[in-house]
Amino acid sequence: MPLHLIKLAVGCDSVKELKGWIAERMQTAKKKGLPRHHIHITRMVPKRDAEILAGGSLYWVIKGEIAAREKIIGIEPFRDKDGIGRCRIVMQPKVISVSPRPMRPFQGWRYLTDDSVPPDLGKSAAGAIAAMPEPMRRELRDLGLL
Repeated sequence: MPLHLIKLAVGCDSVKELKGWIAERMQTAKKKGLPRHHIHITRMVPKRDAEILAGGSLYWVIKGEIAAREKIIGIEPFRDKDGIGRCRIVMQPKVISVSPRPMRPFQGWRYLTDDSVPPDLGKSAAGAIAAMPEPMRRELRDLGLL
């Protein structure tokens, strides 16, 4: 059973914004001739990397909700120019919207078991939910209608 990571998308206000940000990074990578993978650098290395690499994803928390995920394809520990240990989390640059679920703030990342992940939204459902104004979507979610 794969294990997943959950992380705050700091400074990101919507799944649409996250997709746009990643698309810009992929364009830059293409221009530079680099592999088109989304890389997130973090300070700590996940200890359970084998479980994560067995099909895990990074779930993004946006504005207090688990809202999207990206499939993790690599975990690469390294030392930065100052000698500080860091980790590249390498992901497929495809953002998949998930059924929004509230999540309180936390620091760093957390593990998320396969049985506790929110389900993916279908393409039409993701588009319809993304098109809703943020306050309306949150209110419908709080009422149990989303």
